[in-house]
Amino acid sequence: MEEKRLLFVTSPPACGKTKLSKKLAKEVKHIVYLDKDTLIPLSKQIFAVAGQPYNRSSDFFEKEIRDYEYDVILDLAFEALKYENLVMVNAPFTREIRDDEYIKHLREKLKELNAKLSVVWIVTDPEVCHQRMIDRDSDRDTWKLEHWDEYLASVNFNIPENLREPDDEMSLILYHNSTDEMAEESFAKLIKLFEND
Repeated sequence: MEEKRLLFVTSPPACGKTKLSKKLAKEVKHIVYLDKDTLIPLSKQIFAVAGQPYNRSSDFFEKEIRDYEYDVILDLAFEALKYENLVMVNAPFTREIRDDEYIKHLREKLKELNAKLSVVWIVTDPEVCHQRMIDRDSDRDTWKLEHWDEYLASVNFNIPENLREPDDEMSLILYHNSTDEMAEESFAKLIKLFEND
């Protein structure tokens, strides 16, 4: 790929971000793969040092940890873009992708690096996500599963159309992942966009 791209693979939790990201990282040449979950052990230590229970849905997490995780993963991505043309970040970016000012600022920052933003939004049925969350049995999902209706009401599964730029077909890419068949079809289309030799 000649053009520099920062690629977000994003969606609400348990839609399949990590599975897709790892598969894409294996198939596409010359790609740097960054996963925000890599920062979780550091975040757990912050909870421990602060004497707080580990709860990624807590006010403490929101105030003292969440945004810093995003800042760090983006700083790593910007650094990587100096050396490679395609850098992929696997993270929800739940609020950020719907915040027009945030996206505008991010695109301006990328322009300084001669890069553009691409977002792969994973379209998945909420009940499929619910079952995947149960199956993966992770402590980061404990509160969500115990308060599923409340959690679901707080999550936006709608496609973030505000990210789409008319002159850039790769600004917003939809990946349908409610069934294996949908995922395979979407992946084939995705690979064609990011193939590089």
